[in-house]
Amino acid sequence: MAELGKGVTAGKLALNVQKRLNRAQEKVLQKLGKADETRDSAFEELVANFNKQMTEGSKVQRDLKAYLAAVKAMHEASRRLQDCLADMYEPDWFGKEELDALVEDTDTLWLDYHQNLTDKSLLGLDTYLAQFPEIKARVAKRERKLVDFDSARHHFASLQKGKKKDDAKIAKPAALLEMAAPSWAQGLISAHQVAQTNLSYNQAEEELGRAQRIFEELNVELQDELPVLWDSRVGVYVGTFQSLAGHQEKFHREMSKLSHNLNDIMTKLEEQRQLKKDATAAAKKGGAKSEEANHSQASSPAPKKLGPPPSRPPPRLSPSPDPKQQIAALLEDEAAAPDSDSDPTSITQQSSVTNGADADLPPGFLYKVKAVHEYTATDNDELELKVGDAVLVLAFDNPEEQDDGWLLGVKESHWFLKKDISAKGVFPENFTQKV
Repeated sequence: MAELGKGVTAGKLALNVQKRLNRAQEKVLQKLGKADETRDSAFEELVANFNKQMTEGSKVQRDLKAYLAAVKAMHEASRRLQDCLADMYEPDWFGKEELDALVEDTDTLWLDYHQNLTDKSLLGLDTYLAQFPEIKARVAKRERKLVDFDSARHHFASLQKGKKKDDAKIAKPAALLEMAAPSWAQGLISAHQVAQTNLSYNQAEEELGRAQRIFEELNVELQDELPVLWDSRVGVYVGTFQSLAGHQEKFHREMSKLSHNLNDIMTKLEEQRQLKKDATAAAKKGGAKSEEANHSQASSPAPKKLGPPPSRPPPRLSPSPDPKQQIAALLEDEAAAPDSDSDPTSITQQSSVTNGADADLPPGFLYKVKAVHEYTATDNDELELKVGDAVLVLAFDNPEEQDDGWLLGVKESHWFLKKDISAKGVFPENFTQKV
């Protein structure tokens, strides 16, 4: 016998075709009401629950995948926005390094959130739904075997009725062949008919038993598995949505912290901008006052500034790159120069030390000065100055440590941003102008 394909022969193919024809014929007879159909209402209820369970699980799986796709899209949008902020954030703005670290932490948080949802929620649901196709195929096979059983049962019943009729015919032979045959041949014909009838009857009985056995095996297995599968849906849904809720809570908690940090950086950046704005306005106002003072004191020579003490290297006077800025600074020096008759010691004594009484000023605050020349620090305890820097002058802890012509202070911008005086240092008095 020639093979038609891998594992399929012409005999098997013909047998499968015959089974399909028999099933189709049986279904037609059942629909027409000419053959009874075996029904199991309890099993039909189990199948209805199974179909409902599979439909609901597939919908949850589809919607969860859509949610994960939305999370991924939101991650991409957030990353583009954060990268845009990091690119436009200038290096000299407050908190540049902190902002870059925050952008990386935000991107990592989104990645972890998406991965955790995939691993803990979606994969568990996928495993749960993976068993449905195999069970569905077995339910369909049971339906086919039930049709085979009904067909074999009807065929066997028809043979039983036919056997009774054949027995009656054999008892009263009426066929012309039987009447024409000699007496010794009539016995052979009758025996042949009886043997043929018995063979068909036995084959039908065996086919019925085989169809019933296959159907009952599948039926028993499914009646045991379907209720267990139906009850398992609750645990699957609980695990899926508990995991989803837990990871959502953790994600939003961590994202809230990062958002709070970003808000703090933006607030301090605004404070920095406001300080620079105030410093610029004060510089313009001081320039106008120095110009008026210059006109009023044009006849009197400007007093000389005290230089740094011999114990320290002379400060390097670095002219400002902008000549206009130099001229304005010199005008401010002349306008703010003390009268020749005044005593510098009395001026210093008139300054009051706050000792931290005012929360907006550092402890030991005396007065405020502004740098009119750049000064490059030559020692660790010195304060580097740029033209326009506002410095809060502080009292020395030990007045004997103060050198003539040198002051102790902290930059105003550092104080308002950090609220500490750890960056304080000494600087030459003649490089600054009292505000």
